[in-house]
Amino acid sequence: MKVRAQNDTDSTKTKKTTITAAALYSNNVNYYGQTTAEKLPYVLANVTVRLPVSLYFSAGSYKLLNVGSGISETDLGIGYDHDFSERFTAGIGYSRSFYPKNSPLLQASNENNVNLTTDYYWPWFKSSLSVDYAFGQESDLFTGLTNSKLIELGTLFNQKNQISIEPSIEIVAGTQHFLKTYTEQKNKKNNGKGNGNGNGNSTITTTLPATSFELLSYNFKIPLSYSRANYMAEVSYQFSVLGANAITEAKRQQSFISLGFYYQF
Repeated sequence: MKVRAQNDTDSTKTKKTTITAAALYSNNVNYYGQTTAEKLPYVLANVTVRLPVSLYFSAGSYKLLNVGSGISETDLGIGYDHDFSERFTAGIGYSRSFYPKNSPLLQASNENNVNLTTDYYWPWFKSSLSVDYAFGQESDLFTGLTNSKLIELGTLFNQKNQISIEPSIEIVAGTQHFLKTYTEQKNKKNNGKGNGNGNGNSTITTTLPATSFELLSYNFKIPLSYSRANYMAEVSYQFSVLGANAITEAKRQQSFISLGFYYQF
């Protein structure tokens, strides 16, 4: 799930220290447009502290709603953003994730993530380029190119709020070594205790290229947000189509629906 909960929930550039708290629900995990055969709805809580020098720290926890009773993942992150001009910004971040044993999450073998991002604001839309190096038991490289357009729809009741949508199209390419560990754990679980859904009659076998860098997914996202001075509520729909060479046990077309609430102190 690219639901790496270190979403930078505060996109507003300020000259003071800000604390942004976020709560999010999604109907399924989403890892660069990929997911598992079994649906894994989750809730997320995240806090980001941004300093006036553009340095930020974040902490978040996921809870899969249909798996176990404890926390499913915890993330700690640190990053730095810089505005080179009014149109061009860039940032670098590092996050460390902690998973329980035999986690069903696709990315559980890559506990560390280094992220580089650049944003360029054209007259009519914004282009974002991201590069992620995920490493741990396995190592993977992902790149994503996103074009988005912020459309303000107006206000509701008074002038102190704003309703907007920001449709986007993202293309993601990367390696898939993380699936090796996921597959091995899944097969071991199937052979010992069934497939986790009570069927106990299936195993998963995949053959992974050693270093293949492939087109993984096309992601179309439409978030609708309602914002005031200190908070924002958002409902978002994402439709993902996997590339021809993406390895998956799930359907190649997936829909994700999420609800989020963000409050800045």
